[in-house]
Amino acid sequence: MNPTVGSAPETTATPPARAARRGIPLRVSLVALTLALVVVGLLTSGIAVTSAMRADLIGRLDASLIEATNTWAIPGPGPFSSRERSRGPRGEGPGPRRPPSNFYVRVDFSGESLVTSDYAWTPNLSSLPVVDTGPRTVASTGTGPDWRVIQRISPTDQSARIVVATPLADVDATMSRLIWLQVGIGSVVVLMLGGAGYLLVNSSLRPLRRVEETAHAIAGGDLDRRVPEMRPGTEVASLADSINGMLAQIQTAFAATEASEQQARASEERMRRFIADASHELRTPLTSIKGFSELIRGDMMPDPADGVRRISAEADRMSMLVEDLLMLARLDSQRPLTTAPVMLSELVRDAAAAARAAAPDREIIVEDQTRDPGPVVDGESPRLMQVLRNLIGNAIMHTPAGTPISVVVSEETGQARVDVVDQGPGLSAEDAQRVFERFFRGDSSRHRETAAAGSGLGLSIVAALIEAHGGRVGVTTGPGQGARFWFVLPTVRARD
Repeated sequence: MNPTVGSAPETTATPPARAARRGIPLRVSLVALTLALVVVGLLTSGIAVTSAMRADLIGRLDASLIEATNTWAIPGPGPFSSRERSRGPRGEGPGPRRPPSNFYVRVDFSGESLVTSDYAWTPNLSSLPVVDTGPRTVASTGTGPDWRVIQRISPTDQSARIVVATPLADVDATMSRLIWLQVGIGSVVVLMLGGAGYLLVNSSLRPLRRVEETAHAIAGGDLDRRVPEMRPGTEVASLADSINGMLAQIQTAFAATEASEQQARASEERMRRFIADASHELRTPLTSIKGFSELIRGDMMPDPADGVRRISAEADRMSMLVEDLLMLARLDSQRPLTTAPVMLSELVRDAAAAARAAAPDREIIVEDQTRDPGPVVDGESPRLMQVLRNLIGNAIMHTPAGTPISVVVSEETGQARVDVVDQGPGLSAEDAQRVFERFFRGDSSRHRETAAAGSGLGLSIVAALIEAHGGRVGVTTGPGQGARFWFVLPTVRARD
């Protein structure tokens, strides 16, 4: 039977995610690396000094041993005599009057040994060959220090030998003190260098912390933040300059992107409002035309001719609205104008004369404050005439009957200005800010009180045409103070 049949599927435990290892700060790494190099240097110098000192001390011991075998411990030419045996090697045997000796001396002859030593230790001489040997190092018999030993054989009797040795206890003690002294001094040096190095590295990395703080501030949204200026000529100063240059470019790119997005949103919003307003304006005459057509078709119109007249009037209004919309569309597409020099004063007089013919009951005065023949601008004459007609017609439409209207022409340095001034009710501050918007008539409900009411595109066309000619347009007004609509165009001399 297969044991896996019907059993639960085998699962394996997923090992827990490894915790993110915390990085070592740069200042700690630099100090640790510096201290590691210092320790290696101290160890190297300590080993070299200790080895040289030990070699020098042992060399001095070897020199004393060689001197002893060449002077007082030199073996004789033949077998040792009984007199030599009683004296020991070239000297008086040990006794209370003999001063302490630093040497261990052993004389072997005829199977007998004579030892002179003031030490409690004994060198292990079993490893010495039966030839002249040394100086060399041997261990003690049992416990004790190492020894430096030199052995000399009698030239006539190979069984006769003299061994002179001295312990290395003083050398080992000196080396031990030297090693501990180096360890103590090295530890103090490492600690002092560690503290001073940490302070120095911490101070040197302070500019980098400023860069880090600036980066955190920028990440938090403070795009105007910059890295403070550093001392010139350093790597950190070069880094700060590079970062500041990069941040300036990034901020410029962000600003351009944001401005483009805002412009796109504003353009989209204007397009939506324009489409909604155009639909509203076109729907009204279409509804009227459809209504009158239904009344005429159903013989419910008492006077069919009046209905046809009303339909024609609504069609004319719709045609004018469509033409205005097409005009604004062409201006929005920034199609180039067919420009030529235009005598602005003459154009103003023609526009005023046309307005008087259309409204003979209104007083329209032209005030030409320029020198003859007046300013000359570079523009498209029919479009500038449309600007003047719209401004004068707007003044006629929004002022009571009998209110005079003044058209003032003036010239400044390189600019020509035209003001259309009326004495009507004026505009509020809110309406003055929106008066050049499309379909704005100061009436949010868009209810037509009179048949002559406009579509709200006249001043929008004025602003678009003046902008296309490279000029500026504005209004100065207040409630009960009348309105002064003006535009400024560059003269031909200024463009040359």
